[in-house]
Amino acid sequence: MFTLNDQVAIVTGSGSEKGIGRTIALTLAKQGASIVVADINQGGIQDTVEAIIKNGGRAIGAEVNVMNKESVDQMVAKTLEEFGRIDILVNNAGISQKVTVQDMTLEDMTRVFNVNMFGLFLCTQAVLETMKKQQYGRIINLSSVSAKRGGGVFGGAHYSASKAAVLGFSKNLAREVGKDGITVNCVAPGLVNTDIWRSLPKKDAKKVIDSIPLGRPGETQEIAAAITFLAAKEASYITGEEIDINGGSHMD
Repeated sequence: MFTLNDQVAIVTGSGSEKGIGRTIALTLAKQGASIVVADINQGGIQDTVEAIIKNGGRAIGAEVNVMNKESVDQMVAKTLEEFGRIDILVNNAGISQKVTVQDMTLEDMTRVFNVNMFGLFLCTQAVLETMKKQQYGRIINLSSVSAKRGGGVFGGAHYSASKAAVLGFSKNLAREVGKDGITVNCVAPGLVNTDIWRSLPKKDAKKVIDSIPLGRPGETQEIAAAITFLAAKEASYITGEEIDINGGSHMD
């Protein structure tokens, strides 16, 4: 089950060595998908591509600024030129900033929304024509537990708001494109074991862990596993949903 053979996946924000995106790209490739490693960091792109190829997968890199429509369109054109189709889009690229509303500037708010929401919109819009022609597609968007519980460990109110916008956008889009064989879903991670988490002072880290019923941060592989399921053909009757992956720190 959950084979992605002959599928083509774009994973944005997949160049960071310790980020969720690289693990997503590696996991989808392990299941048979051809991967487009899309990131603004050219060095990180190459590292992810090489890691996929080393493990027997197939991948190309695409340097992209998700806030720029021309750059996004070039990424999609490169994907189609190389692989001829786009089956899966994982909108993982995102940024965060820990700042209070009182200290936040309009530039702070704009920058976070430009990446987390408007960049996601541009990437999604750019693949829709191809997916509609195919009458098949899987769009998986990264939201956050912060969108649902009003904050978390690292991000400010602008981060929470941008990730909440992702949820609303995804549900609406799922209604629009369902008839075209395209599903649109979200995953909402909680605390994940990345460099940001490991840099947290021990006192603050303990406070966070104590609030999680499972008593630990999540691993990037646990996020990637849920995304792989949503990307598979077997998830064909799931759309407009979000999967919470937070160790119980937030329960609907």
